[in-house]
Amino acid sequence: MKNRRILALFSGGLDSLIAVFWMKKLSFEVIPIFFETPFFTPEKALKVAQANSLDLKIINITEEHLAMLLSPIYGYGKFFNPCIDCHGLMFKSLGKYLELFQADFLISGEVLNQRPMSQRKDALNAVKKISTLGDLIIRPLSQKLLPDTLPIREGWVSKESLLSISGRSRIEQLRIAKELNLCELQNSGGGCLLTDQGYTKRLKELISYQQLDMNNIYFLKFGRHFRISPQIKLVINRNSNEMEYLLQRIDQEIIIKCLNITGPIGIINSSLPISEDILRICGGILLRYTPKAKDMDFISYGKQFALVQHLECIKYDDQIINQYRINQ
Repeated sequence: MKNRRILALFSGGLDSLIAVFWMKKLSFEVIPIFFETPFFTPEKALKVAQANSLDLKIINITEEHLAMLLSPIYGYGKFFNPCIDCHGLMFKSLGKYLELFQADFLISGEVLNQRPMSQRKDALNAVKKISTLGDLIIRPLSQKLLPDTLPIREGWVSKESLLSISGRSRIEQLRIAKELNLCELQNSGGGCLLTDQGYTKRLKELISYQQLDMNNIYFLKFGRHFRISPQIKLVINRNSNEMEYLLQRIDQEIIIKCLNITGPIGIINSSLPISEDILRICGGILLRYTPKAKDMDFISYGKQFALVQHLECIKYDDQIINQYRINQ
């Protein structure tokens, strides 16, 4: 029997790491793949892959993921997380690369009953249906508890060589990780932003104004957010780290800052020309978050960091600001 090659969904978490190395232990060649979107980025997965000498492939599926996000078949979890549809999409996307990598079947680190929405038996069956490739999926950590799929029926994989982990406890995974000498990185970042309450409130608000594009999505991750009008948003950084992040993406947005005092910046994102009245509103909000600003002070503003225009604004109090604040 030829050596079989496997494509693995790889998140960088302990379960996906074990799935890869368990199959490698069984003499399979495993190619780990991370699917990137604005809501889950590859930094953690890259660190974990590097720490364990894995050659991780990163593939962006933003377009397909956004389309799925707006109308998932199986709905959302606690916040805005369409986990079942998302897992189905990732398996479907993974299947498209079987021929390119000359691979035979797919694996993931999913554990039966670990997550109440997406890893019950009926949820795994739903993932199978969405993916259209369910008969090629093996879940090494729980496969002994699951129906046989083609790789087992055809004898490519011995079911007895797989595992029977179920539930939320990580005791068995930690034991196996130690046995396989794996390096799990704690607190290395990552995770899905669609399970973050504050982030998903801002995302839903953006969708409600039909402004779901990559640039607007980028600005959602950090800062204070204010809806000035249906077409205009203001984002103000909370600290220097957020400022560095936001500055990386600025292109044609208008930037505002207090003229004579060091403090935060405001980024005005708009599909319309910005009037002086709008600038005064944004300036009034910005001055509220500039600690040493006077009750009436000057802001400077402009595009591409040419802040050569000045405008005097009244510092707003929280009662006024709350009418513009997006829940966060």
